[in-house]
Amino acid sequence: MNHEIQLISDGDGLAVIGDPTAVELFLVSEGLPSKDLGLQRLGFVLRTGAAAAQAGSEIAANSGRWVQLTKESAQLVDKFGLMPTKTPGVSHAMVGQPGSIQSWLQIAKGPGSMVSNPALLAGAAGIMAQLAMQQTMNEITDYLATIDEKVDDVLRAQKDAVLARMIGVGFVIEEAMTIREQRGRVDEVTWSKVQGAPASIAETQAYALRQLDALAEKLERKTTISDLAKAAREAESKGREWLAVLARCFQLQDAVAVLELDRVLDASPGELDAHRLGLKAARQNRLDLISRCTERLMARMDAAAGRANTKVLLNPMDSPAVVQSSNHVSIAIVDFHGRLGIERARPSAEARRWTDAAKEVRDKALETGADGVGAAVRLGNETLGRAKWATGKLSSRIAERALRRRGDDEED
Repeated sequence: MNHEIQLISDGDGLAVIGDPTAVELFLVSEGLPSKDLGLQRLGFVLRTGAAAAQAGSEIAANSGRWVQLTKESAQLVDKFGLMPTKTPGVSHAMVGQPGSIQSWLQIAKGPGSMVSNPALLAGAAGIMAQLAMQQTMNEITDYLATIDEKVDDVLRAQKDAVLARMIGVGFVIEEAMTIREQRGRVDEVTWSKVQGAPASIAETQAYALRQLDALAEKLERKTTISDLAKAAREAESKGREWLAVLARCFQLQDAVAVLELDRVLDASPGELDAHRLGLKAARQNRLDLISRCTERLMARMDAAAGRANTKVLLNPMDSPAVVQSSNHVSIAIVDFHGRLGIERARPSAEARRWTDAAKEVRDKALETGADGVGAAVRLGNETLGRAKWATGKLSSRIAERALRRRGDDEED
């Protein structure tokens, strides 16, 4: 058995290519989950001449598995010191197994190295990009299944024509993905069905982003705590819905990109690598745009929670409600970011307890006179019970939500 395997990374995933048994032994030894790379599809990259024969023999002799880049698999990339190739954004290494399953070592490039066949390497990078996007699409599907209102329900509840078109585009893209799955390629007929989809998706995405910005602006305009509490509750309920719409937009955009790469692979394989890089840049631009918008909403919610905490003594019910809504929105946004691959750690805001605020007023009152103390005590007698109930319930809900999220992370 040939123990040599090739490692290819594009920054989002790691491809392990070689003899099927060697590939399996390597992945088991490193403890990495994987999925089929689908090397057979690369037969379309080179279809004529001696180069095609060479590519075909390499594909037939090898097995390929794809590993999503996580903290563990990224360490593997560092461990074997993958080196940049002439294909932009792609690094490569060859490793062998001299005798022990624990002793995989980097070796010199062999004659069968994919680096010696740039077209084949570009094709592998294109397939890896597709698998990474499909992984995100699956994450979004799981996300939409766990929220209270699934995106289809949200969309159907809207009367706006922009969102109505979004539903129709989704059906067309799903149909094209089904045909692709059955045929293993995207021909001209299949591609013609989805060519106009990106414009409709972008229009819906822009609409959803404007709605989130409107919620943020409304929070900023409120002057009283009671009005702020109403705006915060609206941001909590409506914001969740528009995040779902954005998630669906991103999912469909990734699906179109997967179809697009297949179409280029089928029609113009020599342009595949440049097209892959262009799609990657466009995708990152979308992520940056979504990140900026959702970060603005989160910042406005943080500011609202800060204002509410300074008024908790006079507003023992509305102030904790603002903080609660802020935490719920922030948790929803962080979850949303995680599904799309936007990482950001954020601690939950902690509602300032009524007793802490009362203690501060008491201390200040001691400096200014007994009248101030009397006023604080009278106010405290009227509201202490309600404030303890509100802040206690808020704290327990935040703690339960945090425990559930930690449990889900451990299972993942």
